[in-house]
Amino acid sequence: MSRSPVGRETERVDGRLKVTGAAEYSGDYRAADLAHAHLVTSTVARGTLTGIDTAAALDSPGVLRVYAAPDPRLGLHPLTGPLAGFVENYVPLRDAEIHFHGQAIAMVVAETPEQARDAAARVTATYDSRPARTSIADEPHVPAGPTISGSPSSLTILASGVPSIDAALAASDVVVEAEFHQQMQHHAAMEPHAVLAVWKGDQLTVHAGAQVPSAYALGTAQRLGVLPQNVRLITKYVGGAFGARVILWSDTPLAAAAAREIGRPVRLVLTREQMFTLTGHRPQLTQTVRLGASRDGVLNAVSHQSVSERPTTVAFPMTPAHATTDALYRTPNLHVDAQLAALDIPGSRAMRGPNEAPGSFALETAMDELAVATGVDPVELRLRNYATRSPSTGLPWSSKHLEECYRVGARRFGWSARSTTPRSRVDGQWLYGTGMATAIYPAHRRAASVRIRLLDDDTAVVSTGISDFGTGGATVVGISGADALGIPLTRVTPEIGDSFLPQGAPAAGSSATHATVPLIVNAARDAINELKSLAVTDDRSPWHGASTDDLRYERGVLHGRGRSMTFGRLLAAVDSSGITALAESPGDADPRYVHHSFGAHFCEVRVNRFTGETRVTRFTTVADVGRVINSRAARSQLVGGVIFGIGHALLEENPLEFDTGRLASSTLADYLVPVNADVPDIDVHLLGRPDPVLTGPLGDGSEEVGTRSLGARGLGEIGTVGSAAAIGNAVYNATGIRVRDVPITLDKLIEHL
Repeated sequence: MSRSPVGRETERVDGRLKVTGAAEYSGDYRAADLAHAHLVTSTVARGTLTGIDTAAALDSPGVLRVYAAPDPRLGLHPLTGPLAGFVENYVPLRDAEIHFHGQAIAMVVAETPEQARDAAARVTATYDSRPARTSIADEPHVPAGPTISGSPSSLTILASGVPSIDAALAASDVVVEAEFHQQMQHHAAMEPHAVLAVWKGDQLTVHAGAQVPSAYALGTAQRLGVLPQNVRLITKYVGGAFGARVILWSDTPLAAAAAREIGRPVRLVLTREQMFTLTGHRPQLTQTVRLGASRDGVLNAVSHQSVSERPTTVAFPMTPAHATTDALYRTPNLHVDAQLAALDIPGSRAMRGPNEAPGSFALETAMDELAVATGVDPVELRLRNYATRSPSTGLPWSSKHLEECYRVGARRFGWSARSTTPRSRVDGQWLYGTGMATAIYPAHRRAASVRIRLLDDDTAVVSTGISDFGTGGATVVGISGADALGIPLTRVTPEIGDSFLPQGAPAAGSSATHATVPLIVNAARDAINELKSLAVTDDRSPWHGASTDDLRYERGVLHGRGRSMTFGRLLAAVDSSGITALAESPGDADPRYVHHSFGAHFCEVRVNRFTGETRVTRFTTVADVGRVINSRAARSQLVGGVIFGIGHALLEENPLEFDTGRLASSTLADYLVPVNADVPDIDVHLLGRPDPVLTGPLGDGSEEVGTRSLGARGLGEIGTVGSAAAIGNAVYNATGIRVRDVPITLDKLIEHL
C-alpha cells in the first residue's frame, strides 16, 4: 500500500450496493410463509378503552389474527434494570389504558399487507376518555434531572461577591433578554420503521433498523421473556435514523410476539403517519436567554432557562443549555436550568443534536442580538468571549481550534464584505442578509469492542456490531482497518450491523467513530503480535525457533532473518485458516479534560420583501472534528447537518392540538422538510486537526501498529448545531425582523416587512 486511506476521498464500501438497489434494508428481506401486520391506533389522547370491535376485521379476506388490547396472547413483558429507560414504560396491547393520541391499540395479521391494512380499517373502538395534559404552560414544572453526561441540569456559578445571576445581569452595561419557542420536530427518515421477525424453534432473528444493536436485541429478549442469546438482530442497512432508532419502540416486540403466536414469520411496516406518533420526536421547547455584557461586548453574565415536555410513556430529558451555554463562552457568572412538564403526548426521543441544536438556536441568536446592541461584529464578539477552559467545569479541552474555524470561515465566506445595516442590500424584490453562529457538540466515549481476523488469502475482516444508517460507518471501519494493518482497503471486509458481532459503539451522539477507531488499532496490534507468535512457535514456519523481536510487520508482510512473507502465505504455510484478536473498551474518556467538537457557520439568505419567502443562497461551514477518516463522507455528513438546520430554521414543525392531543401535521405532505430547491451549494471545510487526548496518544506515523491514535472525533451532529441560528441571524440582517420562534415562516415576516 503506497499510503494510508485515512483522510482521503474514499468511496463507500457499500456504495455500489446501495445505488444499484442490491442492499437489503429491513423491509426487503424475504421469508417463507410470510404474514403481514398492520397497526390500529387510538383516536383519543388519554383514557381507557371500553371496547374494540374486531368482528368485521376477522371476517375480512386473508386475516389470520386480530390482537386487540388487552390481549394476553402476545405474552409481552415490562423491562427492568438498566434497559427500562430504553423502552416505553407501558407494554403494548397489554392493558386498556390510553396514554397518547396515536398509541397502538390493535394489530391485524393477514396474508398480504393490503389485506392487513384493509382489515385494520374495519376495527372500531370506544373509549372512556379523560382530559389530556397537552400544554407546557398549564402544567407544573419539575427539574429535568441529570443530563446525558451526568452533570446537573441546573447549575449556577457566580463570581466572588456576586449574590445572584439577577444581580450580575443588573450590574451589566448591556443586557439582552429573549424568549424562544419551537414546536415538535420529527426525524422523517427515508426508510419507514420496518420489522421482519422469524422464529426457528426458540431462536428469533429480527431484521429491523437500530442505532444500538446490542441493546435493541437485549430489550427485545426482555420484552418477549426469552433468553438474550436467543435473539439476533440484523441491521446491516438502515435508511436514516437521527435518533428515532435509538430505543426499542413497540413495533419489533409486537411483530415478534405475533410471529411466535401464529408460528409464521411476520413483517410489520409502520405507515408514515404512525411513525410520527410511535417512533419519537424532538420535544417542543420554550427557552429564555439573558446576556449581560460590557459596552464593548465582553460577557459578564449568562443565563439560559428552559421548559420542555415530558411525555408520560418515554421522554428525552431536554436540557438545551447543556453542552452549549455551559460550555461555549467565557463568563464569570453563569446560570443554566432545565424544567419539564408531564404531558399526555407521544413519546419523545433524541433527534440530531438533541439538546445542542435547539439550545444553540437560542444562545447564538441572543449573541447576535448582543452584537447588534453593542455594535461589535458577531465574529469579533465571539472572539472577545473565547473560552480556553470549560466555563462550567474549569477543565481544559482535549483539543480546540474554534478560533481557526471563525477566521477560516470568515475568509472563505467573504464575511468582511458584510453590511451591518439591516435591509441595506436590495435586489429587485429580494432583501439579502448574512449571519453566522458557532457550533459545539460533546465527544463522549462509549463502550465498544472490535474483532479482527487475518485470513490465509491475505485479507482481513474487521467486525463490530455498530449500525450504519447512511453515515458511512462501514467505510470508516474498513479504512481504519486498512490503515492499522497497512493493507489496501480492497483487502479489508468490514462486518457490522449484527447483534451477534462484538458489541459495537452506539451509532448515536456522534460517538461511533472515536469509540471504534482506536479499538481497531488495538485489535490490529494484538493480531499482529499473535501472527508473530505463531511464526516463531509453529514448526512449519520459516521462522520457527526465532524470537518475535527478530520479526517486523510492515504493510501486510512479516520480515526477519533475511526472509519476507505475507501474513496470508504464512497462515497457509502453517495450515491455519486465520488469526483472531479482540479489543474492548469501557468507553471512559480522560477525566482531566472536556471533549468537544467545534465549528462556525456563515450564511446568506434572501427574503422576498412582498411575500416573506425566505431562501438560503450561500452557506459555509468550517468544522474542528479531529482527524478526518474519510473526507468525502465527512463533508457529506456536514452538508446533511446543515440541511437539518435549514429545516429547523425555516420549515419543520408539528403543532399539537391542545383539545385532542393530536399532532396536526403527521404526514410528509404537511410536515415540511428541505428538498433540493431549498438547499444551496454548501461549502464545507474540515480543519483535520487530530485530537491528542480523546482516543490516546498521537504519533508521527513511525510507531508500531497499535501504539498510536488517529485522533478522530465523531461529526454526525456538529453541522446541525448552530446552523439554524446562522440562518435566523441572516434573516434579521436582511429584514431587520428578529424571529425567535422557529420555523421562520413567511407569516412571521410578512406582517412586519
